[in-house]
Amino acid sequence: MRIRIDLSYDGAGFHGWAAQPGLRTVQGVLEEALSMVLQEPIVLTVAGRTDAGVHAAGQTAHFDVAESAWARLPGRSDREPGESLVRKLNAITARGADGPPGYTDVVVKRAIEVSSDFDARFSALWRSYSYRIADGVANWDPRRSDVLWLESELDVDAMNRAAQPLLGEHDFLSFCKPREGASTVRTLLDLGFRRESAGSAAGGASCETGGGGLIVGYAKGDAFCHSQVRTLMGTLIEVGRGARSEDWPAHRLAEAARTGEVIVAPAHPLTLEEVGYPDPANYAQQARAARRYRGNRG
Repeated sequence: MRIRIDLSYDGAGFHGWAAQPGLRTVQGVLEEALSMVLQEPIVLTVAGRTDAGVHAAGQTAHFDVAESAWARLPGRSDREPGESLVRKLNAITARGADGPPGYTDVVVKRAIEVSSDFDARFSALWRSYSYRIADGVANWDPRRSDVLWLESELDVDAMNRAAQPLLGEHDFLSFCKPREGASTVRTLLDLGFRRESAGSAAGGASCETGGGGLIVGYAKGDAFCHSQVRTLMGTLIEVGRGARSEDWPAHRLAEAARTGEVIVAPAHPLTLEEVGYPDPANYAQQARAARRYRGNRG
């Protein structure tokens, strides 16, 4: 049977999502905990393979497990198997996290049975990311480690104008670290920046572009290749600083070449916010289309 889990994590203590020998990764921590609880080897497939230091507020993954192992989870309790799994996983990960008692830097929020044609990666319609920037010392907050600090104020309007030509389907080779045999063609559905009202929480952002408050960059696309979001952010920040013209990102896109002009923004302000999926009846159709379009390694 197939299980979907929804989770979030603070990427600061991880060497990215993907399991790597001898390194603490999100996949490694969760697969170890799942295998312990379910008493069989578990392999996760994830929607977005985040890099080292990148966070997730709305990550999704799936795994396959024997029905008997799933049915055993509640034990003598009256809980559903999914609820029991969530409680057990979060208790295990809290023991391995570096933080206050009960704290864990990876939280599983939900575990549910799904149809066998659900694929966390290829059934996804889109992924959305945010990137937080404090431009100006007045906006620096030592309590926030997920924010990029810049001394000078950025021109948000210029950044938004420069982002517009990048929307749509393009070959984003200029903004990616390509993998051999993988396509770099992607569809960018949304890209831009907004400034939060001074003192507002991250979830209560306004659409103001005047001074005061953090700048939140956002990117939404069918999928993103390696380092694409960070390169988009780094490129547009250069425009906001006045170091590059507003048409520079469009010229970089047209070049379709990885050159020395690539600017990859730091990882720690980047968060995978959400992954969108079609109606369950269309899981298999979407997965087939995504595999044809990007290839299994895209």
